[in-house]
Parts: sequence; structure tokens; C-alpha cells
Amino acid sequence: MGEEETRGKDGADLRGIPRVDRVLASPSLPEAKRRLGVASLTRLVRRALDEAREAVRGGAPCPTAEDVAARVAAYAEQTLRTRARRVINATGVVLHTNLGRAPLGARVAEALASSAAGYTSIEIDLATGKRGRRGAFAEDALCELSGAEAALVVNNNAAAVLLMLGALAAGRPVVVSRGELVEIGGGFRVPEVMARSGARLVEVGTTNKTRIADYTRALDAAPDAAAILRVHQGNFRQVGFVERPSLAALAALARERKVLLLEDLGGGAIVDLAPLGFSEPSVKSSIEAGSDVVCFSTDKVLGGPQGGAIVGRADLVAACRKDPLARALRLGRLPLVALEATLAAYLEGDLDVIPTLAALRAPLSAVRARAEHLQGELERRGVTSSVVELDGAVGGGACAEEPLPSCGVALEATGGLAAAIAERLRSADPPVLPRVQEGRILFDVRTLLDGEDMPLALAIERAVKG
Repeated sequence: MGEEETRGKDGADLRGIPRVDRVLASPSLPEAKRRLGVASLTRLVRRALDEAREAVRGGAPCPTAEDVAARVAAYAEQTLRTRARRVINATGVVLHTNLGRAPLGARVAEALASSAAGYTSIEIDLATGKRGRRGAFAEDALCELSGAEAALVVNNNAAAVLLMLGALAAGRPVVVSRGELVEIGGGFRVPEVMARSGARLVEVGTTNKTRIADYTRALDAAPDAAAILRVHQGNFRQVGFVERPSLAALAALARERKVLLLEDLGGGAIVDLAPLGFSEPSVKSSIEAGSDVVCFSTDKVLGGPQGGAIVGRADLVAACRKDPLARALRLGRLPLVALEATLAAYLEGDLDVIPTLAALRAPLSAVRARAEHLQGELERRGVTSSVVELDGAVGGGACAEEPLPSCGVALEATGGLAAAIAERLRSADPPVLPRVQEGRILFDVRTLLDGEDMPLALAIERAVKG
């Protein structure tokens, strides 16, 4: 190696940079080595050493082995933070997509632990010892709860829509209102999902107004049309000068023209949410209005694990089940076990064991009492806070723009203090996610799960006191 390659601008000798093995032997890295493994940690050491060489060539002093080890430890911590961790949701958003949407609760956790620890009768009939229908209990429960003739569970609602369109409308026109050509999370759009399914999109109406006559003209122009697709506007609201036909009117037109009425319902409400003040339609109401097939998520207002469901006419669901894509999109073992446990709670009428429904159903008086208790606990710990009324949200692409009255506690934190406290809260164990708004840190207690009040109070105390 030439002189210019071994020395920096000020003559610093690059040969003084510690070797990989010396850095790995640092007393500050055993925990990182245990959690990441030698191979991964070695890659981080080489990265830190490459950066050190560049710095020395630029005139920086040559680092010691411990200097490099400290940088490696920071990189290891960054890597470990990317793992999914249990967090305390104090945002007031019940179905927070970035936090995994619906929490599953103790009952489902017990079912998951039992299944994960051993083998599971996922696809065997224990009465006969022969191969059984995968997802039989969950699908039969969905039929019972929705009034549908048949059901099929898959791994998410986008998969359900893709499978439904591919199995029932591939190569044929499907009529959709321009006001329903929505974009869902991750930038995926209804027209793109439809194109991937092989169905041909026929747009009708305008962004704000689509009438039954628009659908009629489109079907006149496309005599080979397979279906009308209705997409629920779950993650946005149109207000003002707007119009769209009722689902019952679309069902009547579909029957008259002998085409299918398919609905992407999204939220998957199994119980009527109207008594709680929400306009989210239920799966049962969609079936009763005349939809032939309905797709929805199982991890939104249904309150279960990530998954999707296709329910409706038996012959149409059977066609979806026979499609080769159904095997690629099937629901995994653990999500299926979790869904079964969730649906069992519905069948038993034990809705408050489903955390999503418990949060939505909690009376405002009970939420306020919980906030007052948290404020009192913080006061005992020497932390000044106040009880405040808040507007939460259902979240998860459901009940858009519909407020969820709530309560919580607020910390006053001016300047950069709010950001500093919020950062400490995110670094807590478990991490805490509050809202930071206009110089205040807000902790909405509606989204707290059982047993989280005291850990939250401790995390707030430590974050405030630094």
C-alpha cells in the first residue's frame, strides 16, 4: 500500500486504526453480540471502520478500539430498534395502522400462545382423522354473524378484492363510480388492483356525483359486463354537493341487468355501530341490501388479526375458493387461530373482551374517570398535568372524519421541551406514543389497554424528570 493510502491529510497513520477483532473484543459489545450474532455485529464493525478511515483521510484523529466500539454499539441499538415491540398507544387512534391496528387482547393471546407452542388441528377433522377444511370455524362463524351463505378467509382485504375480481370478473368489464376509485395505504389504488386482477375498469359518474342512470348507461355500453363494484368510502368523506345511489338501488339494477353486485366494504363491522354514533355499515347490512359478494378486513372494526374475508353467495365464494390464487393468499395458522378466538367472542356475545370494541364502547364518563385517576397518579409522582377533553379517532380506514369523544391528561411543554419529552417516551420500555400538539403532550386514555395505566405513569415521570 502506498504512502498516500496509509496516511491522512495531517499525516495520521491509517495503520493505527484498530483491527476488526480488537473492536469485537471490546467489553462494551457482548450484549450486542448476543442479540445480533457475530456475523451481523462484524458487518457493523466493518462499516464503522470504513467510516473511521474516511474521517482520518480527511484529517480526523485516529480512533481507538473503544471509540469504534461505541459507534458500533450505537448502530446495533438502531438495528435492534427496528424490531416490532409492544408499545403503549396514547394517541387516541383506536386502529392505528402504524401500531398494528387492532390489539387482540388476553383471550386471543392465550389461544395464540397455546397454538404457537405446539401442533394445531388447523386442517384436520378430529372426528374422522381425515383432512378437514382449513378455516372452517372462522368461515362458518362469519356466515352466522353476517347472514351470508358462504365465506372464505384470506390474508388481507386487498387480497380478498384481488381474488374476488380475478375469480368472478377476469377479462370482463366492472363498473365503478369515479368517486370510489380510492387509494388505500401504501399507495395502492383500486384501479391498479382491478387491473392486476384482469378485470376491465369502466368508470362512471363524476368525482362528487354518480347517479343510478350513470350505471345504467355504462351497462348499456358494456353488455358483457360482469359486475358493479361498490367501494366503501371508509378512509375519506365526501360532503356538500355529492350524490351516490343506495346499495339497495344498485342491487336492484344488478338483478335487472343480470350482473353481480360486489362490495369492498373495508372496515368489516360485525355489529351495528350506529348506537355508538358511527355511520360505518355492517357486513350484515350489506348482505341484506343485496350484495352478492362482500369483502372486508378482519383487523379493523371487527377487532381481529390481519386478514381479509370474502362472504356472500355460496356459488360465488366457491369460485373464489377454487381459484389458484386462493392458495397463495390463504390466511396463516396463527392469524387464523386469532381470528377464530375473536369470532368466538362475537358468537358468545362477550364483546368487551375484544379490545377494539371495548375502546369504542367505553362510556365517556368511564374514560374521564380513568384520565382523572392517571392525573392523580402523576400528581403523587410530582408531575403536573391536567385532565382535558380530546377528540380521538377510530382510525384504520374506518369511520373517517367521525369524531370519537375522549379524555386524557395534558403536560404543558413549551419550546423544544415537548419534542425532547416525546423522544424520551418513545425510548421508554415499553415505548409510549402520545400526541404532541401546540406545546402540549396529550395522553388519550381511551386507547390504553388493561394494565397500562401504571407503566404509562412511570414512563411519563421518568421522561419529565429526565
